[in-house]
Amino acid sequence: MAFALPVYHPPDFSKTPLKDAPMVTFAPVREKGVAPENYHATTIFPEYFQLEKGRWVLLENSRMDCVVVRAPDGSLRVKEFRHLQVGEQVALGRGENGEDGIYVHTEAFAQPPPVAEKFAFRTRLSRETAFSIDYDELYALLSFERDNGFILWVAGPAAVFDRDSRNALASLIRRGYVHGLLAGNALAVHDIEAALFQTALGQEIYSKRPVHLGHYKHLDAINLVRRAGSLDRAMETGLIQNGVMHALWQQRIPYVLAGSIRDDGPLPEVVTDVMEAQDAMRALASRATTVIAVATQLHGIAAGNMTPMYQVLPEGQVRPVYFYMVDMTEFAADKLANRGSLAARSILTNAQDFLVILERGLSGGNTWRPGP
Repeated sequence: MAFALPVYHPPDFSKTPLKDAPMVTFAPVREKGVAPENYHATTIFPEYFQLEKGRWVLLENSRMDCVVVRAPDGSLRVKEFRHLQVGEQVALGRGENGEDGIYVHTEAFAQPPPVAEKFAFRTRLSRETAFSIDYDELYALLSFERDNGFILWVAGPAAVFDRDSRNALASLIRRGYVHGLLAGNALAVHDIEAALFQTALGQEIYSKRPVHLGHYKHLDAINLVRRAGSLDRAMETGLIQNGVMHALWQQRIPYVLAGSIRDDGPLPEVVTDVMEAQDAMRALASRATTVIAVATQLHGIAAGNMTPMYQVLPEGQVRPVYFYMVDMTEFAADKLANRGSLAARSILTNAQDFLVILERGLSGGNTWRPGP
């Protein structure tokens, strides 16, 4: 199955109501971190601002729930509220159809609706849904994105609880299908636990048999890395010689480990300030052209809310951003859509099966292989 980017359909500004729309207005920030009244909040969709009569400017590098600032050179920038500085000019208007000089373009990549009966079965995703075509489409997409995009993964610890899925994710990293990773302390900890002790939360990662004093293993892993000084140092000294974090280090792939109130340790690289973690995550999310969130509902929702549905490429081409939510439950998929990430697609399965199937499909081996 070959992949091709869909055509972007820009708005027709020569037609009513856009041809009669006013220019967007701006107001200054009076207090640091506080937007003026009637500020415009950004969405996940492409947004246009009429800065001069007939000159509509597409917002680049957008993200949800932020404000739009006009820079001194006249360009538009997206900022979180907390980053606003006194005197900056913020776009005003709650209208989204041109009445305030702002147009939110929801049909940018619209396709003709499929012909359907008025009544039909199985119109919603469930655990009974077959995902064969979704995997085939994902193979084609990732093969394209490996050389033409930025593939961002958001992964929960379940991805490394199993030997085969841990090996599959590490293989995907080494083969160029991972350009950035967002995770928490737990994924890195249990990946390192597997590298050091061949366990995850005290269970052998293949047989799932508990080991003696297994509840100490993840704590011992954290302690050894903290003694080394950092994850990088633990890799350099040979303490950690395999796994997901080792593959990221080998390939020099950027990652953000965001802290949680539940964290043990945490590892030295974990960003424990939530606002610093959000900024670091946004820096990677702003580059993403495809996002794959695996078995991490809250982290996936966070990434989805900071990732727009489009990217403006250096040559000016506008392309969609693809977002996959992989989870066992319909609830997790619906939750992301309900939070505003309307571009998300779901594959309902467990993390281990997904990663193994994906890696085998991308390597050309779709047949099942038994373990030793």
